[in-house]
Parts: sequence; C-alpha cells; structure tokens
Amino acid sequence: MAGFRGSEAVRAMCEVGVSDRGLYQGSGIGLVDDKGRVAIPNALRSTLAQNAPRPDGKDGGTIIIAVHETERCLIAYDPGYVAVLKKELDARTEMSRGPDGRIDYNIKRDLANGEAVPFDGSGRFIMPGFPRFHAGIAGHAFFWGTFDTIEIWDPKTLVETPGLPAKMISAARYHCQEKGIAL
Repeated sequence: MAGFRGSEAVRAMCEVGVSDRGLYQGSGIGLVDDKGRVAIPNALRSTLAQNAPRPDGKDGGTIIIAVHETERCLIAYDPGYVAVLKKELDARTEMSRGPDGRIDYNIKRDLANGEAVPFDGSGRFIMPGFPRFHAGIAGHAFFWGTFDTIEIWDPKTLVETPGLPAKMISAARYHCQEKGIAL
C-alpha cells in the first residue's frame, strides 16, 4: 500500500464513465486491527478493483471513505463516484437557495467529507481515524453493498440501530456468528 497516491487514482477514474462502473452487491465482515487496517470482503472487492484500478495496472486501487449522511456508519466508494456525488450536491445546494438568493453552504460541508485511501491487492486499506471514530468501528467492520456505495458498520451499532432492513441485520448477525463474534 505504501507509495501509492490516491489522487493519481482519482484522476485516472475520471476517465471511466459512470455507466462503466460495477455495482456493489454483497456483504461481509472484516477484522480491524489497532491501526484501522481492514480487508474489503471478496464479495465487494472485485467490483471495487474494477471501478478503481491503479493507473500503473498493478493490483489494488483507491477507495474513498466518508461519514454517512444520516446513519452512524461510513460509506465507501470508488473515485469515479465523486463526480456523481458532486453533481447531486450542486443540485441540492442550488435548491437550498432562499428568497434572498443565499444558499445553504452546510450541504457541502456536511457531505463532502470523503478521504481517498489506497487498498492493496488483498483489499486491505487503513480506515481514516476520524470516520472510524465517528462510526464507532473498533474490532470488526461489517460491509454492505448498496449498488453505488458500500456501507461500513460496527456490527453491534448496526444491530442496535432502529429502522434498518431486517435482511441487513440478519446478514450482520450471520457473518458475526460465522466468525465467532459475539454481539
């Protein structure tokens, strides 16, 4: 992972069209070490590698980690999705324009918080400190594909969060049970 700059991959991904992007489907759980290193589960790794290839053609790429807009979790996406998010935020910002012509700058302040980090050929990356702290992710991280992004949760937080789909909670419980993780 050392020596690879996320900004290079961001520039490379701008050349890939949005329609060329694979969709994130699947789930899994990963062990998070003391430094925040975790591996993206196989079910999601191949799509991420397709969407975020390294410019030099080697295994690995770039993943962007951000705090979720409303939930106590993280979202992860490939650099190609940044343009989609920016377009959406530009539209939301313009729609916020009040009668006096002013816009709500907090829209972008709140949602433009992603940090590009490299991942290696095994899907390992280091979760940035603040997002990991905000989501309460310590020993394990549950990954859930949502087509355009990947949600990353502390499994216990996910199970205790009201209003989430029963299938998602069941998947988290299943993956924890398979790994012997008590919730």
